[in-house]
Amino acid sequence: MMKIGVIMGGMSTEREVSLRTGEEMIRRLDRDRYEAVPIVIDQGADLIRQVQQAGIDLALLALHGQYGEDGTVQGALETLGIPYTGSGILASSLCMNKQLSKMLLKAAGVNTPAGLCWQGMDDYDPQAVERMGYPVIVKPNTGGSSIGIQLVHNETELLAAVQESCRLDQTILIEAYIQGTEITCPIMDGELLPIIGIRSAHSEWFDYTAKYEVGGAEEKVIELPPATEQRVREAALASYRLLQCKVYARVDMILSEGIPYVLEVNTLPGMTAGSLLPKSAAAAGMTFTQVLDRIIDSSLRERGQEWGKLQHV
Repeated sequence: MMKIGVIMGGMSTEREVSLRTGEEMIRRLDRDRYEAVPIVIDQGADLIRQVQQAGIDLALLALHGQYGEDGTVQGALETLGIPYTGSGILASSLCMNKQLSKMLLKAAGVNTPAGLCWQGMDDYDPQAVERMGYPVIVKPNTGGSSIGIQLVHNETELLAAVQESCRLDQTILIEAYIQGTEITCPIMDGELLPIIGIRSAHSEWFDYTAKYEVGGAEEKVIELPPATEQRVREAALASYRLLQCKVYARVDMILSEGIPYVLEVNTLPGMTAGSLLPKSAAAAGMTFTQVLDRIIDSSLRERGQEWGKLQHV
């Protein structure tokens, strides 16, 4: 029986979401195949010590945000010689850095919202935002779960939003707010799963409350016109491949007048009971347990291929 360490917690603003993901993973793992060991971390030293003491065969990553999703933990696990689930160090780091990933996507011809990148309050320039036009989205360059992201309609709101984002990250993004349908495209092993459309019940966009409050949003598989679906498919898979994602990921977009705009790529998407990837997988006929089986099997193959190449260098 394989000993699986479910690593959760961490030090980011998404700690609580990570704990919920980890708890759900433990509950859904096939007990006939795996022995699940919860590993809750609070700081870097905890990870190394706990992983070494647990003697696990594979790390099932339930982490979100900085430290857990940015390649740091992946690098530590590779140093320890322990295989882990999901994307490698490079993809994790690229996707966590929204500005860098946007630059790469734009250079490859993938649509993303126009915007500005500021290094803290030193770059604060309301006139530049005025020229771009309100409303805008203000968000930290790193992080997820919509934490710290605000919809801004005027200069007064802009100052408060920028100050709040600077509290979370020195680098912040100001993006044009694109009206349209928010969609998400889960991908497993390079295969696009059913596309989910999202509509917030209480706000103009899919904020933290909409994501995690019961009844906060309507999330369901949607059918798109063939030409639009093809554009969405191409944008999602191009993003996944360009940023070198592996095993699974989720590409979030805004669909406006048939054109998809990629917002970000999540290398460790949420896996709580109400998360989007499990809902999409269910529509494709996979149970949560089967999704975890597939993630584990694919990750073992991926890590074996990566390390096999290193042995021949």
